[in-house]
Amino acid sequence: MSELTRVHRFAVNVTPKPGILDPQGRAVERSLPHLGIDSVSGVRVGRRVELSVEAADPAVATAVVERLARELLSNPLIEVYEIEAIGADATEPGATARTDAAGTSSPAGAAG
Repeated sequence: MSELTRVHRFAVNVTPKPGILDPQGRAVERSLPHLGIDSVSGVRVGRRVELSVEAADPAVATAVVERLARELLSNPLIEVYEIEAIGADATEPGATARTDAAGTSSPAGAAG
């Protein structure tokens, strides 16, 4: 790594799109009453990928992660992903964006 580049840490969270069948989420939800929990619903199960990118500019690092999330880490037909900057280089702790198959971004938690 040169003096001009920095390591930027990201997490990519991939979940089924709203309306897409989520058998793992349903299985977890069906198990909750056996644990005496009846106040939880809408369970969705996904996956999280954490990675580091060497780049001089945070925008360049984010663009690399965006491409990986769109082209490799998610299936745009049935999944959405959220990119989260993590670690010391996160300029906005907890800042995330959710992206759909068309590449349209919205703040995390927004309907999509």
